[in-house]
Amino acid sequence: MTDLRIENLNVFAEEPIITPDELKRQYPLTDDITKTILDGQNTVKRILHKKDERLLVVVGPCSIHDIKAAKEYAQKLKLLADEVSDTLYLIMRVYFEKPRTTVGWQGLINDPYLDNSCNVEDGLKMARELLLYIAELGLPAAGEALDIVTPQYIQDLFCWTAIGARTTESQSHRNMASGLSSVVGFKNGTKGSIDIAINARESVAAPHNFVSINPDGKVAVVKTKGNPNSHIILRGGKEPNYSAEQIAQYESELKIAGLEPRIMIDCSHANSGKKACNQSMVLNDIANQITSGNNSIMGVMIESNLKFGNQKLTKDTSSLKYGVSITDECIGWEETEEILRDLRNKLKA
Repeated sequence: MTDLRIENLNVFAEEPIITPDELKRQYPLTDDITKTILDGQNTVKRILHKKDERLLVVVGPCSIHDIKAAKEYAQKLKLLADEVSDTLYLIMRVYFEKPRTTVGWQGLINDPYLDNSCNVEDGLKMARELLLYIAELGLPAAGEALDIVTPQYIQDLFCWTAIGARTTESQSHRNMASGLSSVVGFKNGTKGSIDIAINARESVAAPHNFVSINPDGKVAVVKTKGNPNSHIILRGGKEPNYSAEQIAQYESELKIAGLEPRIMIDCSHANSGKKACNQSMVLNDIANQITSGNNSIMGVMIESNLKFGNQKLTKDTSSLKYGVSITDECIGWEETEEILRDLRNKLKA
Protein backbone atom coordinates (compact mmCIF):
# COMPACT_ATOMS: atom_id res chain seq x y z
CA MET A 1 0.00 0.00 0.00
CA THR A 2 2.88 2.41 0.73
CA ASP A 3 3.86 2.34 -2.99
CA LEU A 4 0.55 3.82 -4.08
CA ARG A 5 0.75 7.47 -5.10
CA ILE A 6 -2.07 9.70 -3.89
CA GLU A 7 -0.78 13.28 -4.42
CA ASN A 8 0.59 15.40 -7.27
CA LEU A 9 -0.90 12.98 -9.78
CA ASN A 10 -1.05 15.72 -12.42
CA VAL A 11 2.33 17.30 -11.61
CA PHE A 12 5.38 16.21 -13.57
CA ALA A 13 7.97 18.73 -12.31
CA GLU A 14 8.70 21.15 -9.47
CA GLU A 15 11.54 23.48 -10.42
CA PRO A 16 13.10 25.70 -7.73
CA ILE A 17 13.76 29.31 -8.79
CA ILE A 18 15.66 32.28 -7.45
CA THR A 19 14.37 33.81 -4.19
CA PRO A 20 13.05 37.38 -4.05
CA ASP A 21 16.08 38.57 -2.06
CA GLU A 22 18.50 36.96 -4.51
CA LEU A 23 16.78 38.65 -7.44
CA LYS A 24 16.87 42.03 -5.69
CA ARG A 25 20.58 41.61 -4.99
CA GLN A 26 21.19 40.97 -8.68
CA TYR A 27 19.02 43.94 -9.69
CA PRO A 28 19.32 46.42 -6.81
CA LEU A 29 17.76 49.83 -6.27
CA THR A 30 19.78 53.02 -6.57
CA ASP A 31 19.07 56.28 -4.76
CA ASP A 32 17.54 57.77 -7.92
CA ILE A 33 15.30 54.76 -8.47
CA THR A 34 14.16 54.79 -4.85
CA LYS A 35 13.29 58.48 -5.17
CA THR A 36 11.24 57.82 -8.32
CA ILE A 37 9.25 55.09 -6.59
CA LEU A 38 8.64 57.04 -3.38
CA ASP A 39 7.69 60.20 -5.24
CA GLY A 40 5.38 58.20 -7.50
CA GLN A 41 3.62 56.34 -4.69
CA ASN A 42 3.16 59.53 -2.67
CA THR A 43 1.89 61.54 -5.64
CA VAL A 44 -0.72 58.90 -6.50
CA LYS A 45 -1.86 58.88 -2.87
CA ARG A 46 -2.19 62.67 -2.92
CA ILE A 47 -4.27 62.48 -6.10
CA LEU A 48 -6.43 59.77 -4.54
CA HIS A 49 -7.10 61.90 -1.46
CA LYS A 50 -7.67 65.09 -3.51
CA LYS A 51 -4.55 66.80 -2.22
CA ASP A 52 -3.20 66.98 -5.79
CA GLU A 53 -5.65 68.25 -8.42
CA ARG A 54 -4.03 66.48 -11.37
CA LEU A 55 -5.68 63.56 -13.15
CA LEU A 56 -3.90 60.22 -12.83
CA VAL A 57 -3.30 58.62 -16.25
CA VAL A 58 -2.17 54.99 -16.43
CA VAL A 59 -1.08 54.57 -20.04
CA GLY A 60 0.93 52.00 -21.92
CA PRO A 61 0.87 48.64 -23.71
CA CYS A 62 -1.82 46.10 -22.94
CA SER A 63 1.06 43.75 -22.10
CA ILE A 64 4.85 43.79 -22.30
CA HIS A 65 6.35 41.19 -24.62
CA ASP A 66 9.33 43.05 -26.16
CA ILE A 67 11.79 44.70 -23.78
CA LYS A 68 13.38 46.87 -26.48
CA ALA A 69 10.02 48.25 -27.61
CA ALA A 70 8.97 48.82 -24.00
CA LYS A 71 12.12 50.87 -23.33
CA GLU A 72 11.52 52.97 -26.44
CA TYR A 73 7.93 53.56 -25.34
CA ALA A 74 9.12 54.58 -21.86
CA GLN A 75 11.53 57.14 -23.31
CA LYS A 76 8.75 58.73 -25.34
CA LEU A 77 6.30 58.66 -22.45
CA LYS A 78 8.77 60.35 -20.10
CA LEU A 79 9.05 63.34 -22.45
CA LEU A 80 5.26 63.57 -22.77
CA ALA A 81 4.81 63.17 -18.99
CA ASP A 82 7.06 66.17 -18.37
CA GLU A 83 5.20 68.21 -20.98
CA VAL A 84 1.72 67.69 -19.47
CA SER A 85 2.75 67.42 -15.80
CA ASP A 86 0.96 70.60 -14.75
CA THR A 87 -2.43 68.91 -15.31
CA LEU A 88 -1.87 65.15 -15.82
CA TYR A 89 0.25 62.68 -13.87
CA LEU A 90 1.34 59.95 -16.28
CA ILE A 91 2.30 56.47 -15.12
CA MET A 92 3.47 53.81 -17.56
CA ARG A 93 1.34 50.69 -17.72
CA VAL A 94 3.83 47.80 -17.39
CA TYR A 95 1.81 44.57 -17.32
CA PHE A 96 3.82 41.34 -17.13
CA GLU A 97 0.99 38.91 -16.32
CA LYS A 98 -2.16 38.31 -18.36
CA PRO A 99 -5.31 36.59 -17.08
CA ARG A 100 -6.94 34.13 -19.45
CA THR A 101 -10.56 33.05 -19.68
CA THR A 102 -9.40 29.68 -21.03
CA VAL A 103 -5.82 29.36 -22.33
CA GLY A 104 -3.25 31.53 -24.05
CA TRP A 105 0.01 33.41 -23.51
CA GLN A 106 0.09 34.40 -19.83
CA GLY A 107 2.61 37.20 -19.99
CA LEU A 108 6.31 37.93 -20.01
CA ILE A 109 7.02 36.56 -16.53
CA ASN A 110 5.35 33.22 -17.26
CA ASP A 111 6.66 32.82 -20.83
CA PRO A 112 9.33 35.42 -21.67
CA TYR A 113 10.45 33.75 -24.90
CA LEU A 114 6.91 33.43 -26.32
CA ASP A 115 7.43 29.74 -27.06
CA ASN A 116 5.75 27.90 -24.15
CA SER A 117 9.16 27.24 -22.57
CA CYS A 118 7.84 29.09 -19.50
CA ASN A 119 11.20 30.10 -18.06
CA VAL A 120 9.75 31.98 -15.12
CA GLU A 121 13.10 32.85 -13.54
CA ASP A 122 14.27 34.57 -16.73
CA GLY A 123 10.88 36.28 -16.94
CA LEU A 124 11.29 37.69 -13.43
CA LYS A 125 14.79 38.92 -14.26
CA MET A 126 13.60 40.61 -17.46
CA ALA A 127 10.69 42.22 -15.63
CA ARG A 128 12.83 43.60 -12.83
CA GLU A 129 15.50 44.90 -15.21
CA LEU A 130 12.87 46.73 -17.28
CA LEU A 131 11.24 48.28 -14.21
CA LEU A 132 14.63 49.52 -13.01
CA TYR A 133 15.25 51.07 -16.42
CA ILE A 134 11.88 52.85 -16.39
CA ALA A 135 12.44 54.15 -12.85
CA GLU A 136 15.91 55.42 -13.78
CA LEU A 137 14.23 57.57 -16.43
CA GLY A 138 12.24 59.14 -13.60
CA LEU A 139 9.00 57.58 -14.84
CA PRO A 140 6.64 55.81 -12.40
CA ALA A 141 5.25 52.38 -13.33
CA ALA A 142 1.91 50.64 -12.88
CA GLY A 143 1.22 46.91 -12.87
CA GLU A 144 -1.44 44.29 -12.29
CA ALA A 145 -0.93 41.86 -9.41
CA LEU A 146 -2.19 38.59 -10.83
CA ASP A 147 0.00 35.90 -9.24
CA ILE A 148 0.06 36.27 -5.46
CA VAL A 149 3.75 35.31 -5.13
CA THR A 150 5.46 37.40 -7.86
CA PRO A 151 4.87 40.72 -6.03
CA GLN A 152 7.64 39.65 -3.64
CA TYR A 153 10.02 39.94 -6.60
CA ILE A 154 8.99 43.19 -8.31
CA GLN A 155 6.27 45.02 -6.35
CA ASP A 156 8.80 47.43 -4.80
CA LEU A 157 9.15 49.02 -8.25
CA PHE A 158 5.45 49.84 -8.81
CA CYS A 159 3.77 53.12 -7.87
CA TRP A 160 0.21 51.94 -8.58
CA THR A 161 -1.34 48.47 -8.76
CA ALA A 162 -4.47 47.03 -10.34
CA ILE A 163 -6.47 43.97 -9.35
CA GLY A 164 -8.25 42.70 -12.46
CA ALA A 165 -11.90 41.97 -13.16
CA ARG A 166 -11.35 38.22 -12.80
CA THR A 167 -9.52 38.49 -9.46
CA THR A 168 -11.18 41.40 -7.64
CA GLU A 169 -13.51 38.91 -5.97
CA SER A 170 -10.65 36.60 -4.98
CA GLN A 171 -9.96 36.53 -1.24
CA SER A 172 -6.31 35.70 -1.91
CA HIS A 173 -5.88 38.85 -3.98
CA ARG A 174 -7.69 41.00 -1.44
CA ASN A 175 -5.40 39.62 1.28
CA MET A 176 -2.33 40.37 -0.80
CA ALA A 177 -3.53 43.88 -1.73
CA SER A 178 -4.04 44.71 1.93
CA GLY A 179 -0.27 44.57 2.36
CA LEU A 180 0.82 46.48 -0.74
CA SER A 181 2.54 49.84 -0.31
CA SER A 182 1.01 51.34 -3.43
CA VAL A 183 -2.49 52.58 -4.18
CA VAL A 184 -4.64 49.69 -5.44
CA GLY A 185 -7.44 49.90 -8.00
CA PHE A 186 -10.13 47.20 -8.13
CA LYS A 187 -11.93 46.60 -11.42
CA ASN A 188 -15.63 45.90 -11.65
CA GLY A 189 -16.60 42.36 -12.64
CA THR A 190 -16.53 41.16 -16.24
CA LYS A 191 -20.34 41.37 -16.38
CA GLY A 192 -20.31 44.96 -15.15
CA SER A 193 -21.23 44.73 -11.47
CA ILE A 194 -19.31 47.06 -9.16
CA ASP A 195 -20.42 45.21 -6.01
CA ILE A 196 -17.30 43.08 -5.94
CA ALA A 197 -15.07 46.15 -6.29
CA ILE A 198 -16.87 47.89 -3.43
CA ASN A 199 -16.55 44.76 -1.27
CA ALA A 200 -12.87 44.54 -2.20
CA ARG A 201 -12.24 48.11 -1.06
CA GLU A 202 -13.83 47.35 2.29
CA SER A 203 -11.84 44.12 2.64
CA VAL A 204 -8.46 45.52 1.63
CA ALA A 205 -8.63 48.28 4.26
CA ALA A 206 -8.69 45.67 7.03
CA PRO A 207 -5.74 43.66 8.40
CA HIS A 208 -5.30 40.13 7.04
CA ASN A 209 -3.24 37.00 7.65
CA PHE A 210 -2.38 34.63 4.83
CA VAL A 211 0.20 32.08 3.70
CA SER A 212 2.74 33.18 1.09
CA ILE A 213 6.55 33.32 0.87
CA ASN A 214 8.93 35.73 2.57
CA PRO A 215 11.88 37.50 0.86
CA ASP A 216 14.08 34.47 1.62
CA GLY A 217 11.68 32.27 -0.35
CA LYS A 218 10.43 30.42 2.72
CA VAL A 219 6.75 29.70 3.31
CA ALA A 220 5.47 32.20 5.85
CA VAL A 221 2.33 33.65 7.37
CA VAL A 222 2.08 37.24 6.16
CA LYS A 223 0.32 39.61 8.56
CA THR A 224 -0.83 42.92 7.05
CA LYS A 225 -1.98 46.24 8.52
CA GLY A 226 -4.57 46.87 5.81
CA ASN A 227 -4.31 49.26 2.87
CA PRO A 228 -6.31 52.51 3.19
CA ASN A 229 -5.46 53.63 -0.33
CA SER A 230 -7.83 52.08 -2.86
CA HIS A 231 -10.36 52.96 -5.54
CA ILE A 232 -12.59 51.26 -8.10
CA ILE A 233 -11.93 50.99 -11.83
CA LEU A 234 -14.81 51.04 -14.29
CA ARG A 235 -13.96 48.81 -17.25
CA GLY A 236 -17.46 48.12 -18.57
CA GLY A 237 -19.25 44.80 -18.65
CA LYS A 238 -22.04 43.73 -20.95
CA GLU A 239 -22.08 47.40 -21.94
CA PRO A 240 -19.96 50.51 -21.20
CA ASN A 241 -20.31 51.95 -17.70
CA TYR A 242 -18.70 55.40 -17.78
CA SER A 243 -21.69 57.66 -18.48
CA ALA A 244 -22.43 60.56 -16.13
CA GLU A 245 -25.64 58.86 -15.01
CA GLN A 246 -23.88 55.59 -14.21
CA ILE A 247 -21.05 57.32 -12.36
CA ALA A 248 -23.57 59.27 -10.25
CA GLN A 249 -25.16 55.94 -9.31
CA TYR A 250 -21.77 54.44 -8.40
CA GLU A 251 -20.92 57.49 -6.30
CA SER A 252 -24.13 56.93 -4.35
CA GLU A 253 -23.38 53.23 -3.85
CA LEU A 254 -19.88 53.99 -2.60
CA LYS A 255 -21.18 56.56 -0.12
CA ILE A 256 -23.80 54.10 1.17
CA ALA A 257 -20.97 51.64 1.79
CA GLY A 258 -19.15 54.34 3.77
CA LEU A 259 -16.43 54.72 1.12
CA GLU A 260 -15.08 57.91 -0.42
CA PRO A 261 -16.05 58.00 -4.13
CA ARG A 262 -12.75 57.42 -5.91
CA ILE A 263 -13.19 56.31 -9.49
CA MET A 264 -10.83 55.51 -12.34
CA ILE A 265 -12.22 54.82 -15.80
CA ASP A 266 -10.64 52.28 -18.13
CA CYS A 267 -11.02 53.66 -21.65
CA SER A 268 -10.39 50.21 -23.11
CA HIS A 269 -11.94 46.76 -22.65
CA ALA A 270 -15.75 46.76 -22.60
CA ASN A 271 -15.92 50.56 -22.38
CA SER A 272 -14.44 50.78 -25.87
CA GLY A 273 -16.06 47.63 -27.20
CA LYS A 274 -12.50 46.25 -27.33
CA LYS A 275 -11.80 48.64 -30.23
CA ALA A 276 -8.75 50.82 -29.65
CA CYS A 277 -10.10 53.51 -31.95
CA ASN A 278 -12.96 54.13 -29.49
CA GLN A 279 -10.70 55.01 -26.55
CA SER A 280 -10.48 58.67 -27.59
CA MET A 281 -14.29 58.87 -27.57
CA VAL A 282 -14.40 57.51 -24.01
CA LEU A 283 -11.65 59.90 -22.91
CA ASN A 284 -13.46 62.87 -24.44
CA ASP A 285 -16.63 61.99 -22.51
CA ILE A 286 -14.64 61.75 -19.28
CA ALA A 287 -13.04 65.16 -19.91
CA ASN A 288 -16.48 66.67 -20.40
CA GLN A 289 -17.69 65.18 -17.13
CA ILE A 290 -14.70 66.54 -15.21
CA THR A 291 -14.98 70.01 -16.72
CA SER A 292 -18.70 69.95 -15.90
CA GLY A 293 -17.89 69.53 -12.23
CA ASN A 294 -17.38 65.85 -11.46
CA ASN A 295 -14.77 65.44 -8.72
CA SER A 296 -14.93 61.70 -8.05
CA ILE A 297 -13.10 60.74 -11.27
CA MET A 298 -9.46 60.65 -10.17
CA GLY A 299 -7.91 58.73 -13.04
CA VAL A 300 -8.11 57.08 -16.44
CA MET A 301 -6.47 54.08 -18.05
CA ILE A 302 -5.46 53.94 -21.72
CA GLU A 303 -4.01 51.03 -23.71
CA SER A 304 -1.33 52.47 -25.99
CA ASN A 305 1.72 51.15 -27.82
CA LEU A 306 4.29 52.34 -30.33
CA LYS A 307 1.99 51.31 -33.17
CA PHE A 308 -1.75 50.88 -33.56
CA GLY A 309 -3.62 47.58 -33.37
CA ASN A 310 -2.63 44.09 -32.33
CA GLN A 311 -1.30 40.88 -33.85
CA LYS A 312 -1.58 37.16 -33.19
CA LEU A 313 1.24 35.34 -31.46
CA THR A 314 2.45 32.49 -33.68
CA LYS A 315 5.24 29.94 -33.44
CA ASP A 316 7.33 32.11 -35.76
CA THR A 317 8.10 34.93 -33.32
CA SER A 318 10.52 36.48 -35.83
CA SER A 319 7.52 37.54 -37.91
CA LEU A 320 6.09 39.73 -35.13
CA LYS A 321 5.79 43.41 -35.99
CA TYR A 322 7.80 45.72 -33.77
CA GLY A 323 5.83 47.86 -31.35
CA VAL A 324 2.48 46.12 -31.95
CA SER A 325 0.54 44.45 -29.12
CA ILE A 326 0.16 40.67 -29.04
CA THR A 327 -2.84 40.90 -26.72
CA ASP A 328 -5.55 43.62 -26.87
CA GLU A 329 -5.65 46.38 -29.47
CA CYS A 330 -3.77 49.55 -28.56
CA ILE A 331 -3.72 53.04 -30.02
CA GLY A 332 -0.42 54.13 -31.59
CA TRP A 333 2.05 56.63 -30.19
CA GLU A 334 1.01 59.57 -32.38
CA GLU A 335 -2.61 59.27 -31.24
CA THR A 336 -1.46 58.86 -27.65
CA GLU A 337 0.32 62.21 -27.80
CA GLU A 338 -2.64 63.84 -29.51
CA ILE A 339 -5.36 62.70 -27.08
CA LEU A 340 -3.31 63.37 -23.95
CA ARG A 341 -2.32 66.86 -25.08
CA ASP A 342 -5.96 67.51 -25.90
CA LEU A 343 -7.03 66.18 -22.49
CA ARG A 344 -4.48 68.39 -20.77
CA ASN A 345 -5.68 71.47 -22.63
CA LYS A 346 -9.34 70.80 -21.78
CA LEU A 347 -8.68 70.23 -18.09
CA LYS A 348 -6.21 73.12 -17.83
CA ALA A 349 -8.76 75.50 -19.34
